[in-house]
Amino acid sequence: MGAAAGMKHWGTEHRSRGCPRGRAAGRGGRAMLLWIILCSSHMQEVFSQMSIPPEIVQKWAVSFGKQLNALSARYSGAQLLQKKYKDVEGTVKMEEVDGEELVKQFAEEMEEMLGRKMKSVKRLAEAAEDADLYHDYNDTLEFEYFNSMLINKVDEDGNPLPLGGDFPLEKNEHFSKLPVNVQTSNIQVPTNVYNRDIVNGVYMSEVLDDVFIDNFQKDPTLTWQYFGSASGFFRLYPGIQWIPDENGVVTFDCRNRNWYIQAATSPKDVVIVVDVSGSMKGLRLTIAKHTINTILDTLGENDFVNIIAYSDYVRYVEPCFKGMLVQADLDNREHFKILVDELHVKGEGKVTKAMKESFKILNEATAMGQGSLCNQAIMLITDGAMEDFEDVFEEFNWPEKRVRVFTYLIGREMTFAENVKWIACNNKGYYTHVSTLADVQENVMEYLHVLSRPMVINHDHDIIWTEAYMDSVLFNTQAQSLLLMTSVAMPVFSKKKETLSHGILLGVVGTDVALKELMRLALRYKLGVHGYAYLITNNGYILSHPDLRPLLRTSMVKGETGTLTLDVRVSVDKGLRVMFLRNNYYYTVINETPFSLGVVLTEGYGKYMFLGNVSIEEGLHDLNGPDLTISDEWTYCETDIDPAHRKLTQLQAVLLYLTGKEPDLECDAQLLSQTLFDAVVTAPMEAYWTALMLNTSGIDDGVETAFLGTRSGLMRIQRYTGIENRVSKSFLTSSDKENLFTLDQFPLWYRRAAENPAGQFVYYMPRQDSRAGRIVISTTAVTVSVGKKTAIAGVNLCTNIFTILLAGSKLILFCLFKIWISLCKILPLFSIMQGNFWYLCVVNLTLPGNTDLMTARRKQPKHVQNITQII
Repeated sequence: MGAAAGMKHWGTEHRSRGCPRGRAAGRGGRAMLLWIILCSSHMQEVFSQMSIPPEIVQKWAVSFGKQLNALSARYSGAQLLQKKYKDVEGTVKMEEVDGEELVKQFAEEMEEMLGRKMKSVKRLAEAAEDADLYHDYNDTLEFEYFNSMLINKVDEDGNPLPLGGDFPLEKNEHFSKLPVNVQTSNIQVPTNVYNRDIVNGVYMSEVLDDVFIDNFQKDPTLTWQYFGSASGFFRLYPGIQWIPDENGVVTFDCRNRNWYIQAATSPKDVVIVVDVSGSMKGLRLTIAKHTINTILDTLGENDFVNIIAYSDYVRYVEPCFKGMLVQADLDNREHFKILVDELHVKGEGKVTKAMKESFKILNEATAMGQGSLCNQAIMLITDGAMEDFEDVFEEFNWPEKRVRVFTYLIGREMTFAENVKWIACNNKGYYTHVSTLADVQENVMEYLHVLSRPMVINHDHDIIWTEAYMDSVLFNTQAQSLLLMTSVAMPVFSKKKETLSHGILLGVVGTDVALKELMRLALRYKLGVHGYAYLITNNGYILSHPDLRPLLRTSMVKGETGTLTLDVRVSVDKGLRVMFLRNNYYYTVINETPFSLGVVLTEGYGKYMFLGNVSIEEGLHDLNGPDLTISDEWTYCETDIDPAHRKLTQLQAVLLYLTGKEPDLECDAQLLSQTLFDAVVTAPMEAYWTALMLNTSGIDDGVETAFLGTRSGLMRIQRYTGIENRVSKSFLTSSDKENLFTLDQFPLWYRRAAENPAGQFVYYMPRQDSRAGRIVISTTAVTVSVGKKTAIAGVNLCTNIFTILLAGSKLILFCLFKIWISLCKILPLFSIMQGNFWYLCVVNLTLPGNTDLMTARRKQPKHVQNITQII
């Protein structure tokens, strides 16, 4: 070791030259260098003659590995835990997870849950239609209601504002901790809607309060329920105080929301035709562009669209979409908006060619079975039309009038108003005059009421589901607004005999479904360590999916049931590492909805699960341990049904249920049984870790935490050091989602251990803020075997062990610039120190003969290549 000692002495003398070194650690303030990079070019000649003998490198690796294993085993207690599970193998039952049965079970439970939401919406629609049937419109009606903008506010004299008054609000866990009033609803009114126009509708819809409350009592998992009126007001339950923007304006209009538009109309094909002739310059073009964008905002993923601009000639705003309709999804709508903003005026307006081109697009789509295969419409946006259009309509649209034509006259000039109006009225459309930017929103929405008439007349109460979205309208904080949801909605029609033939849409009722609550039904413990569930719509849009595969998407969009096996690479640790898995995919349709459900199970440990059995008394004793926690994101017991249970943690709810204090709680019997079993088997770990703490020799510096986790979501945690002395103060706290059992995934350390043989420790450094210091996690799997079947029982770990091992060590690792002879022998050590992924500490490396680094790695002696396998 003389040569090594000499090398250490030289490196220490030159460490001030800007080369990195390891952090100080160890007892008594002993300093230690993880590695030293020699940067001094004038010493290159000296080191070019040096070479570390292969047997020395191998000796280092063997010694290093033994020490790592010994420390990991001691502080984790992995061998004791494996013995405890081995002792109970004769009492457990091993089951193979049946993916086809599992996806069927989850789909049925989701169907039942979503079915309850649809029934609630149907009750609202029926109540609203009956209320309108027996309500006679009253021009002079005076009616006081709670305006959500004005409640709990006073004027300068301290008097309640009109339509305000005292409206009790209380924070509610079920409604994202927002202050709400679950006894009644209240009304939100857009700034551009007048009270006189809505008072009859508000009065008529007051009866919905009783239905809101009754629905919530029948299904306590319901969230927001609402009625969006065609006149513009929005009745929301539970009542809430609406927060205006910084200008004191409420821009929210329920009629612009996707759930309203989808429920109010059937799918449609729309061709927007816009005049860009010279007469459209200035404000007229600005209004026209805003009108197009507003029309685009009324379209959804079930609709198809294209835009044509015309002057002396006809052109598509997107040449790539020439002669076709494209799906009006968000990406295409936003793309069209960018192109519309670039439009400029020129030439003379000749609309005939543009109209012919529009009809050709729609006719070809129908003939080829493309588009929505439902409603078709042309939106003509112009400041006037002087040509004779009868020949065009006789050729393409009369007498069937299959395509509706809606016209928007832009500007204050009314010279050609009659021509523009004639086009709409003779093609089952609607004419509107848009003279200012403020007129755009209200006038555009009129076409939706026209398209809804056939549904009203036929009394087609189609229930719709929206795609996933994040709604920030009601929420005050980013955390609240990041909740993904889908909405279910249904149109409300007038059933009065005297207006039935007119097809009057009264509005839309609906409710929201948080996708997080829906995915709770795909029980995480049944999916296993790498398994997951996902949802997509019949349009191929993701509702919930961590890792969508296109090959699978096609079958699911078609509503098929089946299986698929794929070899996949999955990134973990925020993309820092990759795991290679073989996944089995199972998928099926959720009946009565546009959704399909898929379940992924991983071969290996994900294929089996074991079922243990202990008495409640024995399990309760060990479940009360101070070091024990269970996942608060999993549903051991349903705490959202009874308001009195909503503030309970899952562990509190489990204990109350098992002790008989809350027998009415709905709990997962299988999950509780497994949790109790794991609590009993892992109970000796508390005593083992405590004994280490009480040992007179003390805990080695650098050991921070020992902990374990099981498939049931149970964790035991032993903190060897106080929080003030820990390098990673957030590790395994509530904010450290990646290392906890969550609704979406098992902890990272659990997933990594599951992909390695039981008893073999895996070491890695989690990605974190290096300014606070870095920790190293060692992890190993503990398994249960019955016959030839093996399932993972738990994972046992210990953190920051490298600090202990290298403190005061005489082992100094060198990464030498341009010394290729030693480099290939040293690099493998760094893969040991950084887990099973490589991090190189060399830069600007030149090898003789321009040999690349990976070629040099392959040419290493076999015993050097295998160093990483010694540990």
